[in-house]
Amino acid sequence: MKIARLGEQGREIPVVIATDSTGTEISYDARPVTATIDGAFLAGGGIAALREAVNNGTLPVLENATQLRIGSPIARPNNVICIGMNYAAHAAESGALPPTIPVVFLKPNNTVAGPFDAAPIPPLSAKYDWEVELGVVIGREVSYLSTLAEAADAVAGYVIANDLSEREYQIPGAAGQWTKGKSLPKSTPLGPWLVPAGDVDENGLQLKSWVNGEPRQDSNTADLIFDVPTIIHHLSQYMVLEPGDVVLTGTPEGVALSGRFPYIQNGDIVEVEIDGLGRQRQEFFRTGTDTANTSAQEA
Repeated sequence: MKIARLGEQGREIPVVIATDSTGTEISYDARPVTATIDGAFLAGGGIAALREAVNNGTLPVLENATQLRIGSPIARPNNVICIGMNYAAHAAESGALPPTIPVVFLKPNNTVAGPFDAAPIPPLSAKYDWEVELGVVIGREVSYLSTLAEAADAVAGYVIANDLSEREYQIPGAAGQWTKGKSLPKSTPLGPWLVPAGDVDENGLQLKSWVNGEPRQDSNTADLIFDVPTIIHHLSQYMVLEPGDVVLTGTPEGVALSGRFPYIQNGDIVEVEIDGLGRQRQEFFRTGTDTANTSAQEA
């Protein structure tokens, strides 16, 4: 089962995508169960309710689903929490040693965008970079968790994310400016779907990215330094995690920061993919010099 939100920005329809007895994927209108996909939906047993409705055949088919824009599968999360340097090879290409404890930073929730929305390059940006990442969606409020099992139980599901980063804003300076480099408009495309935690094994998912069709990243979540339960347990010691929060678990090697590839340019197309979680495609445009149709959906 996959959960999505389809439609124009700000008016997305909650949708559940399931396979029928013939193996055909069908998109069902989930509005009889919920008005949207957010923290309250997740905390209130929404995923189980959707699964029951699909099994009982009580949801109408959304006939025009393929014609609608795909939005973020989570309506504006309260928090987007990120883990840095969580693949040893990416730490090395960034000029850093692998961390011994999770590196944590935040992105504003207004950076969240749809997975096929046109993506703006900031007007003064010279080093805009891609980062394919496994996103973890929190399903209940947690704080000061005692065990890794409790942490695993707090996960509602998984999404694919592109953690777009402006390196010139992020890295220079004695103190570093990660917030500046990670806060740009539409710099956190999520989706196309939320896949419930019980429907995917997060420990062996292949992550890939391409720029203009050329391969960039190709790794596996088995290479994470800190796995998902460890990350959630660690975060809970320092902050309250709320239903609908999204935790980005870090990116593998193969980004422009490595010096092996050019940074994103006007007109570039970036694609990112994770096994079982779908594929994104963003066409980039220089803000202030080009126009873009932000509701265009690419197949």
